[in-house]
Amino acid sequence: MRIAVLDHQTEQALSHAMAGFGHECHPYTEGRMLLQALRRQTFDLLVLDWRLPDIPAVDVVKTVRNELRNRLPILFVAGQRERANAVEGLNAGADDFMTNPVQANELEARVNALLRRSYPASHEAELVFGDFHFYPQARTVKLHGAKIDLKSREYDLALFLFQNLGRMLSREHLHESVWGGTTEVQSRSLDTHVSRLRTKMGLRAESGFLLLAIYGMGYRLEAVETYPYTV
Repeated sequence: MRIAVLDHQTEQALSHAMAGFGHECHPYTEGRMLLQALRRQTFDLLVLDWRLPDIPAVDVVKTVRNELRNRLPILFVAGQRERANAVEGLNAGADDFMTNPVQANELEARVNALLRRSYPASHEAELVFGDFHFYPQARTVKLHGAKIDLKSREYDLALFLFQNLGRMLSREHLHESVWGGTTEVQSRSLDTHVSRLRTKMGLRAESGFLLLAIYGMGYRLEAVETYPYTV
């Protein structure tokens, strides 16, 4: 998963822990830096230290929820004596909190629980979206029982888009999640893969799913209500 970590501590313990759990970690040391990044990038989870050097952490949470309208899960870390901050953070829109000192095994468990609740489709053996059926173990997708011929990277991209149905996904997010953060993928390669998916899977309004390009940001797959044509 692509995780943003807001931690002003020089040792960046939270960032190192997230990377150690196998996630793609993006560290930030100031609240304003993170909010600036969130205006052009997307993440699967936000982990933040409640004590920040520039702005109150509660303002970061409120901005993410109320101004940016971002529903990514938020986990924050507060001191043992800062129980009032825990209530304030949860009321502002955070999803969970932990107290310092953070234990690595508890942090991993809480992160995994948040991700399971926020992205339940990522943990199913068979995924059904309208008439599309994904089979992750076989890495195949079928439409009305017929297999759609997708190349490996096309399948990965399709599955990721459907698992994040309705979410705007930045180009950086798609690059890291589908291509593994490697430098081999070029911007035009992503556009080419999207174009092929749109054609092969028929991701247009009449299919019930519309694959949209968000100018200057990335892509979003939307579910669309379809109605039978009548005279």
